[in-house]
Amino acid sequence: MIRPATLSDLNLIAKLYQSVAAIPGGIARQADEISWEYVEHNLSKSLQNGICLVAEEDNQIVAEIHSYKLVPKVFDHVLSELTIVVHPDRQGKGIGKEIFTAFLQEVQNNRPEILRIELIARESNGKAINFYQKIGFFIEGKFERRIANPDGTFEADIPMAWVRDRI
Repeated sequence: MIRPATLSDLNLIAKLYQSVAAIPGGIARQADEISWEYVEHNLSKSLQNGICLVAEEDNQIVAEIHSYKLVPKVFDHVLSELTIVVHPDRQGKGIGKEIFTAFLQEVQNNRPEILRIELIARESNGKAINFYQKIGFFIEGKFERRIANPDGTFEADIPMAWVRDRI
């Protein structure tokens, strides 16, 4: 079941993020960087002026997606800092597509002021980049040597965007 997140979901969302961060190559943060404050910040900002949805199965949160507006009013039409996580045991089963589709439907049906959604994907995550392109995002550039991998190598971050009514 996909539903809007609430503040009472904070602990379950934090647990989900810790599970996902323990797997290399997914989200940028490592497991020891997932703090209660980090999760609370994202959840609060998303509830305040953005969107946060969770997928729940058997009283556990197995996926979460959030994005929120940046502070300057010139960006009031933009949702940024988009992050999606799916529990490692549930990846590859369509939950990511389902929650992301619900997120975009929420924007299209209930948030007419949102004209743009931004996200960043690491260049080695081709599967995610292809998925984002299939649901309407496009690549806007490349941030060379932005990610420092644990093995001492570097890779680029790929900024992507979805734009309402893009021609």
